[in-house]
Amino acid sequence: MLDLNRLKALHAVHVYGSVGAAAEALMVTPSAVSQQIAKLERETGARLMERSGRGVRLTDAAGLLAEHAERILALVETAEADFEALRGEVVGRLNIAAFPTAVRGLMPGALVSLRQRHPDLWVQLTEREPERVVRDVSRGELDLGVIQDWLNRPMALPEGLSKATLLDDVADVAMPAAHPLAGEREIELAALHGEQWISSSPGTVCHDWLVFTLRSASLEPVIACMADEYPTQLALVAAGLGCAIVPRLGRDCVPAGTRLVPIRPRQSRRIYAVWRTDAARRPAIRAMVEALAEASRKQENAWAVN
Repeated sequence: MLDLNRLKALHAVHVYGSVGAAAEALMVTPSAVSQQIAKLERETGARLMERSGRGVRLTDAAGLLAEHAERILALVETAEADFEALRGEVVGRLNIAAFPTAVRGLMPGALVSLRQRHPDLWVQLTEREPERVVRDVSRGELDLGVIQDWLNRPMALPEGLSKATLLDDVADVAMPAAHPLAGEREIELAALHGEQWISSSPGTVCHDWLVFTLRSASLEPVIACMADEYPTQLALVAAGLGCAIVPRLGRDCVPAGTRLVPIRPRQSRRIYAVWRTDAARRPAIRAMVEALAEASRKQENAWAVN
């Protein structure tokens, strides 16, 4: 009988393209993946991997088996979801991921609440960028993810995923307190012609959105500094090194010497929970979404008070 863990290892190599990438997705060592496939070779009596330059590639037999493995693993997941739904108990294991500001701003409250209500549910959290979260949820490497997109640049989700909106996260311009426009009640981005900007790294959702949004306002972005964490961006703003667009969830404590000015028209990003539609019946998925929604409401209430 074919071993499911070995099929999962083969499927991961097939999907991610290398033993190293498969090991990262499965959160094991490359050696462990290679050992599982070697055992699967003995189990099937077929050669599944062969050398190709400095790496390895899957054989035709491995490709055929990986296609069957995908269907088998999907059936196993559906069976597990149906069984959990029948029992109605929030138990087992959830592998989840979120982008950095959601990990910091939403996950602590959500996970504490979930642990108090469902102590038999074990949750493993990792920090990943939204595009990777979507990919890994789609491929079954994650059970649930928290992602974001900007309302003026939405992200398309692949088929087979469901989502729930958690909150809209409004963004303002952060500028040095000495800036001539720091005292305005709100500003249009076009008024910031010639400014230097502080941005996330190229290739990230927030960097690409900033460039898109500034160009939409007829501004050619001049990026002076790049930092992926919003508190770091705010520290650079406070030092007078440029302006940044910072959403509320990413602010934490605003340093002295910084002013936050609303943008006209309002700019905001929408934050979602996403999961595979086939797994929607799992009580653990529903419980996680409810905990995230509760944490989001508390965050919105805190913003309203402040």
